[in-house]
Amino acid sequence: MWGDIAITFLLAFIAAYVCTPYTVRLARKVKAVDRPKEKRKIHKKVMPRLGGIAIVFGFLISAIYLIIVMTIEGKIDILTNNYYIKLLGFLAGILILEVFCYFDDKKGIKPIIKLIGQLLAALAVVLSGTVIDKIAIPASSTVIINEVFLKVFTVIWIIGITNAINLTDGLDGLSTGISLISSICLLIIFIINESPIISIIFATALAGALLGFLPFNFNPARTFMGDTGSNFIGFTLSVISIMGVAKTYTALIIVAPLLVLALPIFDTSFAIIRRIIKGKSIRAVFRADRGHLHHKLMDKGFSQKQAVIILYGISATFGLFAIILLESGFWKAMSFALLVIAIFMMGYKDIFKIKKKKKKAE
Repeated sequence: MWGDIAITFLLAFIAAYVCTPYTVRLARKVKAVDRPKEKRKIHKKVMPRLGGIAIVFGFLISAIYLIIVMTIEGKIDILTNNYYIKLLGFLAGILILEVFCYFDDKKGIKPIIKLIGQLLAALAVVLSGTVIDKIAIPASSTVIINEVFLKVFTVIWIIGITNAINLTDGLDGLSTGISLISSICLLIIFIINESPIISIIFATALAGALLGFLPFNFNPARTFMGDTGSNFIGFTLSVISIMGVAKTYTALIIVAPLLVLALPIFDTSFAIIRRIIKGKSIRAVFRADRGHLHHKLMDKGFSQKQAVIILYGISATFGLFAIILLESGFWKAMSFALLVIAIFMMGYKDIFKIKKKKKKAE
């Protein structure tokens, strides 16, 4: 298995890294660029924004190659229980989403149209059979098995995570790095949990593709991933989180991915509430603002790189908490989290003292 994981990661990394410069040229050719017209924009120059195509390319090349090779070797059987239909549904969802997002990156489309694209992609996955099969409520004997409810919940989960990653894409390398950390944490959880090898391959391919793209996207960025990247990443993370959690840990179908993706989920949830309260309308949810966590950090005086690294750290802490929770239990995970918080608070005070001195000196 470890050899297959290494091949998957390396192939996705190389493919995404080599493909990214071509996406920059394509973006400039079709004029799919991000112009810093709005105040909330952090960058100051025109940026190409089709880098996500490189992530998709790296992921698909690696994942498809490994599925074919491992099927020939007899390591996986995609014909059993019509599993290949689930894979085709996942692929169809990716293609549907990418078509909508390409036009959004190139010309811009209304949020409701993009939401329709996300809905169609989610339906392709659910109708192919990839559905949360049951939800065991933590600290309770209640188990939800209603088929219609679970299908609707799965669609909401996929669309929710897709938008959560999309909304974190506000600083150079932020969404890429957080997604990379999340995919690695999910990969570790899948291995610990003895999840299906397909889910492990998908998580590895996504991690490799993201790492291949990150050098071009980290501050100072040479290209943006655009919606073709952020929507694909969120969509893929949401689907593989469903595929990867074994039935013996049904409660963790919700708990583990929620913890791993806690940062973008919290930021998105807070953004929705904030926009509804401020705009006094459901429509206000679609109005971009400057109230995300990364904006708050920069308003406190942190640079782009500092804000991104802080959010990387928070994301990694949540991911490690989920891993420790699975492997060692609640108390060890909680003690780890409290220790990290205590250390951060000590450093937090020192950072602001240093910044105040700098301001006084200026």
